Amino acid sequence: MLCCRLVSSIGAFFMITYCSHCLAKNRLPTDKAPDEARCGRCHQPLASHTPLTVTAENIDTLIASDIPVVIDFWASWCGPCMQFAPVFTQMAHELEPKIRFAKLDTEQQQALAARFAIRSIPTLMVFRSGQMLAQRSGSLPPSLFKEWLLELTGA
Repeated sequence: MLCCRLVSSIGAFFMITYCSHCLAKNRLPTDKAPDEARCGRCHQPLASHTPLTVTAENIDTLIASDIPVVIDFWASWCGPCMQFAPVFTQMAHELEPKIRFAKLDTEQQQALAARFAIRSIPTLMVFRSGQMLAQRSGSLPPSLFKEWLLELTGA
């Protein structure tokens, strides 16, 4: 079940998530289908169905989302990372916006890799509302990756 925040005096529940295009925070009413949601700032669809690139500037916005966010920590020289990349992209296409997807290049973002104590790649971390829900090292076939995410997030 998705975590929601009570943000209005009339008792309406909203999820806080980010726009895939401009990274603006958006309140998404729980009674509105996430596929139909558009950003209040740039008016683009909130979900792009492709993984976002994680940077030091956007990491805190991404992981603060009430919708679960899975981050793939990877590097271009890593064979298993490159083999897993199409699987990650496929799951983003299938599961967004119920689960958000982002990729962090550990070579380009070494300080972030250190912040999250990445010791091996690929490493997958799932966050919701700023809290890490799970971490897993190694690549997975599509069916196991999807099963792991759905069990973990309840999406």
